[in-house]
Amino acid sequence: MEAQMEKEYMKGGEFLIAEQALADVFTPEDLTEEQRMIGDTTREFVDNEVQPQLPAMENHAWEVARDLVRKAGELGLLGATIPEEYGGLGLDQTSGTVIAEMMGRGGGFGTTFGAHSSIGLLPILYFGSEELKKTWIPKIVSGELVSAYCLTESGSGSDALGAKTTARLTDDSQHYVLSGEKMFISNGSFADVYIVFAKVDGEKEKFSAFVVPRSDNCRPGAEEHKMGIKSSSTTPIILSDCKVPATNLIGNVGDGAKIAFNVLNVGRFKLGASVTGGCKLAIRETVRYANERQQFGKPISSFGAIKHKLAEMAIRTWIAESITYRTVGMIDALIGDGADQERKMRSIEEYAVESSINKVACSEALDYVVDEMVQIFGGYGYSADYPAEKAYRDARINRIFEGTNEINRMLIPGMLAKRAVKGTLPIISAARRLQDELLSPSFDPAGGGPLDEAAKAVAGMKKVALMVLGTAMQTYGNGLADEQEVLSRAADVIIDVYAAESTLLRATAAGRPLHEAAARVFVNDAAARVEATAKDALAAMAEGDMLRTLTAALRRLLKVTPVNTVALRRELAAALAERRVYPF
Repeated sequence: MEAQMEKEYMKGGEFLIAEQALADVFTPEDLTEEQRMIGDTTREFVDNEVQPQLPAMENHAWEVARDLVRKAGELGLLGATIPEEYGGLGLDQTSGTVIAEMMGRGGGFGTTFGAHSSIGLLPILYFGSEELKKTWIPKIVSGELVSAYCLTESGSGSDALGAKTTARLTDDSQHYVLSGEKMFISNGSFADVYIVFAKVDGEKEKFSAFVVPRSDNCRPGAEEHKMGIKSSSTTPIILSDCKVPATNLIGNVGDGAKIAFNVLNVGRFKLGASVTGGCKLAIRETVRYANERQQFGKPISSFGAIKHKLAEMAIRTWIAESITYRTVGMIDALIGDGADQERKMRSIEEYAVESSINKVACSEALDYVVDEMVQIFGGYGYSADYPAEKAYRDARINRIFEGTNEINRMLIPGMLAKRAVKGTLPIISAARRLQDELLSPSFDPAGGGPLDEAAKAVAGMKKVALMVLGTAMQTYGNGLADEQEVLSRAADVIIDVYAAESTLLRATAAGRPLHEAAARVFVNDAAARVEATAKDALAAMAEGDMLRTLTAALRRLLKVTPVNTVALRRELAAALAERRVYPF
């Protein structure tokens, strides 16, 4: 498979140093009729079944949540990507992503759904024995049983391997006995089965995962009083000498880190889809209000300041949508047809960098969208009687879920650097070629059409990202992981590069005026951010003549002609006001 990856597919992270053929880029416009029908079915379920029940679930009517999980199972939504032999539909990851996007309209129930059908199920599917798969997966995908994922502890959040929960094998080797306490467990109060991570014999290198049914010795604690997603259950899970069969070990002793982190990769790109769905719902409600709210004798949607906000909300949502489907498209292309579960997991792992980018960029896009939603609603946005207040509270958790955005920012350049050192990603040779290019005479080709200018800017941004990452690797060597401020800035540059290229490719493929307008605005603004962030990063790594040389190279790489973003945003805002929904 590794040879196939190298020969036929763009590797994870390779977007930084290579061009992806337009025909190989998956966009939402490429969704099949079947996938669109799946999306429609999911949206109808959320709008008609879930949303009316959110007030009840906010008051902890968990029997309602269980009933909705069961109904989702009857529709096949819980097991869309699960093989048919275990009760699923056997669909591709793209179909699962469409479902996740629509579930993002469901507030806290979207969290319930994701915890159950993604991280609460996939450890068994990808790493469990055949016995575990046949025992548990059919009941989870039908909704008969509700699952939960138990990794975090009070003293180990981002440092998962710092967990204190232990597992001890009994003298007869027939059972493991688990003791400890997990924190912030979604579905905690009403789950039937938990995926629990623990250290066998308390040893870090024996960090492992187990399937643990609910019992008197594995029980939820009190419900957390949360800022948002109140319609989902969040509790501690208390394990007190909880005995489970030794066959409930997932994989082998010591596989816990591999299981946890690989499954989180799935959670990250699915989270990108879910928050995109939340963005679209927020836009619909905001445009409706802005069209109806009259000030000075006309709707506020006609004012320039509001047009700017509405357009930027749409642009950031379009960006989130573009990178989410580009990423899952690459995953599905690498998986191919008839792949076994090991190959599926390895394909997802290949795009861990892109999955982390999705998680950060999309969750922060939603934060922007709901913040502007509150602002456009004005005083009503601060009232619980209007939808903006709840959307604002519910959105905030997404920057913490699935690894905080800070941790993911460390992972993005860190994983790229590790692949470069191992020689699996030719970043070092690409950085050397860039050095040679910067020493040669400059040639600035004449611009063509509007997207040609954007393409030139994206090419320059990719080289800047390579320069920042290469300088960081050269400056800090093995100590790079300790330079979190520089890593964070490098990550921001890389995120903007991936987003800008994804939108450029999508706009080129679509050939539609609104797509072109959104791409031109985003690339223009991203180029300015990349330049400022790169300057900041380079100043942290160099000084004197070296810094002057690097900043001169930066200016040379980012000769970007400004575009009239005011006019382009007005065009987008007009489309929003007319169509009253997300316009792409």
